[in-house]
Amino acid sequence: MQAQAKGVAHRVLAALLLAGSLALPSRPEPAPAAGEEFHVPVEYYKLPNGLRVVLSPDHTAPTVCVGVYYRIGFRIEPKDRTGFAHLFEHMMFQGSQNLGKMEFIKLVQQNGGILNGSTRFDFTNYFEVMPSNKLETVLWAESDRMRGLAVTEANLKNQQGVVGNEVKVNVLNAPYGGFPWVDMPMAANSNWYNAHNFYGDLTDIEAAKLDEVQKFFETYYAPNNAVLTIVGDFDPAEAKKMVEKYFAPIKASQLPAQPDLTEPKQEKEKRVDKKDPLAPRPAVAVGYHMPDRNTPEYYAMGLLEQMLIEGDDSLLHEELVQKRGLTDSVEGGINPLLGNMFNYNGPMLLMAQQARRSGIARSRARETALQSLRHHGAIWRVRPDGSARQLRIV
Repeated sequence: MQAQAKGVAHRVLAALLLAGSLALPSRPEPAPAAGEEFHVPVEYYKLPNGLRVVLSPDHTAPTVCVGVYYRIGFRIEPKDRTGFAHLFEHMMFQGSQNLGKMEFIKLVQQNGGILNGSTRFDFTNYFEVMPSNKLETVLWAESDRMRGLAVTEANLKNQQGVVGNEVKVNVLNAPYGGFPWVDMPMAANSNWYNAHNFYGDLTDIEAAKLDEVQKFFETYYAPNNAVLTIVGDFDPAEAKKMVEKYFAPIKASQLPAQPDLTEPKQEKEKRVDKKDPLAPRPAVAVGYHMPDRNTPEYYAMGLLEQMLIEGDDSLLHEELVQKRGLTDSVEGGINPLLGNMFNYNGPMLLMAQQARRSGIARSRARETALQSLRHHGAIWRVRPDGSARQLRIV
């Protein structure tokens, strides 16, 4: 009854607002004054070797950001080599033709800059923020490692150990390790490219061979598989000369055909269990398959995600945290922890998760979550199983 009353009130208010707007005399919108129009200059072009370049000058601060995006992520890494794309992200800092091991990092930092890199579903990116007078320095350095990486047995063994240790720290030996950002895609998807352990199985990481790494670099870390972005305080004409000087001589590669990434239609709910002996509390997560990108349904899901999950004023936070007290937070999103709804290119999930408070019955937490968020995807929960904890899709 209360909900109906609210609905009537909302409709009456909307009608009054509409009537009021119709009663007001119409006036033309004033044209923006000169200089008030918001404009972000962006220029796109491509080199003969296939390198796509994006320039966006902004003279607000005397800094410049250079980013290089390679169209290879962990989604299409080689089968039986899970974690390979992530491993290669680390290899990119082990030296190149003119910079020794870790000297790329030293070069950036000693010139007052910062840098980082990351591996995502469909790309691997590297970026540097530098004083604007060091633009040519960082373009030379990025071109040097695109031209020829120091792929050696010593570097490979070293980074296999680093990545393997990262998997142990962040997933295998951490409470809720990989929950649900690694676990959910593996449970909800059927196509190997979308459903494998992209962070990396230790056996696969340790099995990587030098010739495989070299082939991976020569194939995917090439100008015709990359985008170079320059944003900040620079002159576009001068930047184009630098890009031509350092990147144009690099040869393109023969790219393989893109694999089929489509997922078969899911006909029924999926449920999976996974033990987690380190989890201090039971947890539950839900997942929806996203509609195809750039469809009306896709953008509708983006709006729903904001209303249901994002922020302390979201509907799920209001229902599960504030009203029912089942948990102290609700987290998630589209492509959570690894990006957002705009920077992926393939099947994706909308996810939401919560850790259930102690003393809350499992059935109550499950049914309340289901009532709050009806779906056709996968649902995870962590529950006690003897002395351990168990992660289950219900």
